[in-house]
Amino acid sequence: MSAKHPIIAITGSSGAGTTSVKKIFEQIFRRESVRADFIEGDAFHRFDRQAMKDKMASEEAAGNRNFSHFSPEANLLEELQEVFGDYGRKGRGRTRHYIHDEGEARLYGAEPGTFSDWVPLDEASDLLFYEGLHGCVKTDTVDLAQLVDLKIGVVPVINLEWIQKIHRDRASRGYSTEAVMDVILRRMPDYVKYICPQFARTNINFQRVPIVDTSDPFIARWIPTPDESMIVIRFANPRGIDFPYLLSMIPGSFMSRANSIVAPGNKLDIAMQLILTPLILQLMEKKRRAS
Repeated sequence: MSAKHPIIAITGSSGAGTTSVKKIFEQIFRRESVRADFIEGDAFHRFDRQAMKDKMASEEAAGNRNFSHFSPEANLLEELQEVFGDYGRKGRGRTRHYIHDEGEARLYGAEPGTFSDWVPLDEASDLLFYEGLHGCVKTDTVDLAQLVDLKIGVVPVINLEWIQKIHRDRASRGYSTEAVMDVILRRMPDYVKYICPQFARTNINFQRVPIVDTSDPFIARWIPTPDESMIVIRFANPRGIDFPYLLSMIPGSFMSRANSIVAPGNKLDIAMQLILTPLILQLMEKKRRAS
């Protein structure tokens, strides 16, 4: 952790909604005039799209049907840890972009499914912002959580997460439901081993819970809307959190435990704005004092 060069990480699995949460952070950064460097978790995948397909095929031929992007071996976690460490010490680092589609291909001048060139982070930034699968991961060789100053988990209940992934992958990637099911099954061991434990290391978790039937996510025709959901907001350390103020400002919210607020799903934006803005400003004040 670093007062002079703070790091914020949003962690969540594919289809969890971390990209939407990132947009809320961007709004806060613009409003509060905070200059952020951004790192996408996809940038630290070890393999491009074709190489990943080849690696999965070779792993499966060797008897490993569970190799996926959730696997530490499929990611440059040591390099990501080095970037977090360098940024915390010196405000420096590097990143790149994983090119998902034709639009990004035109922007970065490379084929979909490949990576852009590595580029240095902006040394004039106020903080580093990571969004992806492994922001708080801990393995035998890396511990990213210890380097992050503000850790946010975005974790829908599992059936909702699967519904969101199924609909996204079918719409944007042309996958069949069966293909998405295969991906989910392939990832499950590493989901349990590497993704779930991260949410015990976060400072705050935002968990979306549908209030409509999602018993069989593989036949769901629609993704439950925010109006059909509740948000459980869990604070790892509730000390200093003004719960009466938050409850008064978030309509329809209530306390479910001493460290948890439940709010209507359509109040996620305002809840995050109210909760996260003071925390970001605290990081900026610590930065000012350290400088």
